[in-house]
Amino acid sequence: MECALVGNLSNTCFLNSISWRVVRQRKTRMLYSSANFNAPPLFAHSNPPIERTLAVFGSEEFVWPSPADEIPFWKNTFPSRDARIQVPTDIEKDSNPIHIIHVTAEMAPIAKVGGLGDVVTGLARACLSRGHAVDVMLPFYECIEKQQINDLALITEYNTFYDGSWVPTNAYRGVVSGIPVIFIEPSNEFFKGQNVYGGSYNELEAYLFFSRACLEWMQVAGVQPDIIHVHEWQTGALPLLYWDMYQNLSLQKPRVVFSIHNMEHFGECRKDQLSKCGLDGSIYANVDKAMDDRTIGHNPERLSLLKGGIVYSNAVVTVSPTYLKETLCSGWLASTLLRNREKYFGILNGIDTVIWDPANDVFLPANFHAQKPEGKKICKYYVQRGLGLVSDGSLAGDPVPYITDNVPLIVCITRLVAQKGLHLITQAIKHTEELGGQMIVLGKAYDDRVQGEFEDLANSHNQGSSIRILLMYSEELSHMLYAAADMVLVPSIYEPCGLAQMIGMRYGAVPVVRKTGGLADTVFDMDDSSNREMANGFVFEGIDEGSLNCALDRAFRHYREKTDEWNSIVQKVMEIDNSWNNTAGKYIETYNSIRVRW
Repeated sequence: MECALVGNLSNTCFLNSISWRVVRQRKTRMLYSSANFNAPPLFAHSNPPIERTLAVFGSEEFVWPSPADEIPFWKNTFPSRDARIQVPTDIEKDSNPIHIIHVTAEMAPIAKVGGLGDVVTGLARACLSRGHAVDVMLPFYECIEKQQINDLALITEYNTFYDGSWVPTNAYRGVVSGIPVIFIEPSNEFFKGQNVYGGSYNELEAYLFFSRACLEWMQVAGVQPDIIHVHEWQTGALPLLYWDMYQNLSLQKPRVVFSIHNMEHFGECRKDQLSKCGLDGSIYANVDKAMDDRTIGHNPERLSLLKGGIVYSNAVVTVSPTYLKETLCSGWLASTLLRNREKYFGILNGIDTVIWDPANDVFLPANFHAQKPEGKKICKYYVQRGLGLVSDGSLAGDPVPYITDNVPLIVCITRLVAQKGLHLITQAIKHTEELGGQMIVLGKAYDDRVQGEFEDLANSHNQGSSIRILLMYSEELSHMLYAAADMVLVPSIYEPCGLAQMIGMRYGAVPVVRKTGGLADTVFDMDDSSNREMANGFVFEGIDEGSLNCALDRAFRHYREKTDEWNSIVQKVMEIDNSWNNTAGKYIETYNSIRVRW
């Protein structure tokens, strides 16, 4: 029966020609979160578990995963994704090429913690494909896996000033996912550790060092880009350093664009800390420069690298039109943004449709797209089997069509922080179970209290057959979950842009979101009769559990009672163009509006 199911589907779905499908079977139990679980049979009458047999996709062998596997299915050996990633050559080239250098703390996939890494990689590749010259400058974190970098080579040995002395620094060049990257490696303790963030060094001072080191390298190497595009508070000091130091030296051509990905990250900085990178911190301690308005009148008063970056950059971009409006209307930076309104733009993020491509994704057991969606059913069942949401023996009793087709699977892939609506995620777990659905939460908590609460939830739910709470982050598993999901939940209290809803749609998962920021710009309610043409998901506005419940109730009814309409929604969301190529043109317009033509 197992082979029959797969055989019927394999006639119409796309399949990866990759060897990782031959999965080694193990009999030991594996850890998914803080809680171990052995999933019980979904049905009391299920036959005893059967041996997992090999199903054949064309000439290849395939093994369904199981919670009993020693190696979790998302940790199998996959083919190199980087080998498949090429900068598209069929995109129409822009007439006036620009040289852009991105200065950033994150870049996907080698140094990714959140959406910032995805944005940098996607925007860089989109601009390359349009004929522009692009480099990314990134700290050479100790945790970066060097095998993910192609053509890595030392290009410059130089010194960077910091805290009264010159620090020997190396610059390496390599290629990551088709994008040229310059890695900055200091000889001190900065950027050492097993993670991108959270090393034993002072993080703020490390990024102050990095901001100056990038400009110093440009000067030493004689590189004069048209645009220096800096991202988030970590590089907020660079505009100050550029205009008050390096622009008076040899770097005179570049203009600076500052991207704000999340206004809640302030970059709070003492005057003496800013002074360590060679600037006089006291000069910036006024409201028209970098004074943190929240600390005015306090002892001591502080600076904000976020505010300084806004004031000193030639253009400021945030990641969605709605978030721009929200930040102009409320928050401690609203007055600063209003004073700089003429250079403040809201440009919706895109997604990297090379990395996020269900038709070619190397992490999926079966590929699919809008015109041939059948492989999505295999992905759903694959994840259900691997996480124990359906037992190994289920096929003997033939419940698979019921589980796969009639039980909606919701995924929520997120950082477990207050911004993401933790109480709503908890409620969604409860209500999904009440509605007879299945839900998978994948995310890391950065607060001990939140970690404890979700560990308790995992201990309570991971033994059952409907909920899995996985307290970790896995790039591979996130791809599989998007492919498996019927719905993707994004219940954020605020969300500058949000990528999960766009990635989910790309993979055929219908979004259920709270109306805020970029979520409001990308998801439009199915039951809004005034906007049928744009309708593509389920939207709620309140921050209370009842508002979420109503949205889930409506989504479940559509899934179960309006099958044809649901299938149409799935196809529709997969065909929506949320690619970076679609939005990169707006960045190019911004770059051109401030560049200096020599």
